[in-house]
Formats: sequence, structure tokens, C-alpha cells
Amino acid sequence: MEPLTRPDEDRDWHQCFTRVDDGMFDGSRMPSVECYAWVIQFIRHNWRGLLSHLESLAWPDPHSVQVLVRDEDDDCFGLWMIYDGKLVEVSLPRTEREPFSASVTGVLSRTDRRAGE
Repeated sequence: MEPLTRPDEDRDWHQCFTRVDDGMFDGSRMPSVECYAWVIQFIRHNWRGLLSHLESLAWPDPHSVQVLVRDEDDDCFGLWMIYDGKLVEVSLPRTEREPFSASVTGVLSRTDRRAGE
């Protein structure tokens, strides 16, 4: 992830990643190399190129990479994992993704939501 935290004038989203480790979750503030996440917030669908950039990184264990994405119009996070070198969205129960031209990936909606919720 270090390349993503370096300044890059061509990509607004570089420099925005924040590391969150297990010490923040359990309250010990003791960082760990085994359990951590990187968090970033995007506004207005401005994360084009992120998934392909993440695919291009030399991950020590690509099978452990999980990317959670929730665009501004999504009902919930979508889960993306690396399969055969590509980030692929994992189908989640009771969700469907519909095309939406302003979004990078379309809109992820819950199918079990009642009208008006």
C-alpha cells in the first residue's frame, strides 16, 4: 500500500489512505503487522482507476486481499477479491448491482429492503 500513500498529481486519491490496525480496534494502540486495513473516503465517484491500480500491486498474499467499496449511491459495501490477478466483486446475498453512468461500478442495492425504508 505504500505506493498509494505517496503524492501523485495525476490521482487525487493518493495521499488519502489512512492505516487502521488491530490496536485501534481493541484499544491497545499497539500496531500489528498481521491485522490492519487501509481506509479512504471518496466523494462524487472520483475513484476511477483504483481497482486496476490495486490489481497491479505486488501483494505478498493476493488471496488475502479484500477491498470493500461503498460508493455514495450504494446501500451497502461491495466486497472485491483478487481472482486470477483481477479484482472481482463477490456476490453478496440479497444485493444486486445495476448500471449507473456516474458511478465507477454501478449502484449496489439491497433487494430485501421494503419500500420506504
